[in-house]
Amino acid sequence: MLTGIIIVIVIAVIIALFFVVSYNGFIKAKNNCEEAFSTMDVYMKKRYDLIPNLVETVKGYAKHEQETLEKVIEARNFAQGATTMEDKIAGENALTGTLKSLFAISEAYPDLKANTNFMELQGQLKSVEEDIANSRKYYNAVVKLFNNKCEMFPSNIIAGIFHFAVKPMFEVDSEEERKNVKVEF
Repeated sequence: MLTGIIIVIVIAVIIALFFVVSYNGFIKAKNNCEEAFSTMDVYMKKRYDLIPNLVETVKGYAKHEQETLEKVIEARNFAQGATTMEDKIAGENALTGTLKSLFAISEAYPDLKANTNFMELQGQLKSVEEDIANSRKYYNAVVKLFNNKCEMFPSNIIAGIFHFAVKPMFEVDSEEERKNVKVEF
């Protein structure tokens, strides 16, 4: 009888430890995801700050490209104002596409390509784009670890009990957007 009680207590302690360790693991993984996104967001904000200067520089040379310039600003504003991760991803993908159009325009204006301000902004944007790409890789890696915890047995039981949900990866939408933004001329 005493042995049975001890066995039940040991099993209860093991189950309680499993819950505590699993829950703490989820909290750590969730915090890693939030930290990774926050880091990526800092780089995206740097890019948002560069875009108006870039547009103004291009505007001085490419007066007939108003529609493209407006699309760049519109995409920047949408991405910057996004409140959900899904909207942020969609906004960033749209911004990447419009930046490609902006740099394609600059090919048609040799004086613009020779402008030192444009060249400096281009270099800064290239650096920020590399930082975004690296932080996106890290974000996706920690999200993958978190999502694995949410979906794999037995930790998926804890995820269900405490309402931990799978987080979205930060991926590009289309083949066209998968191509690198070319910022070198």
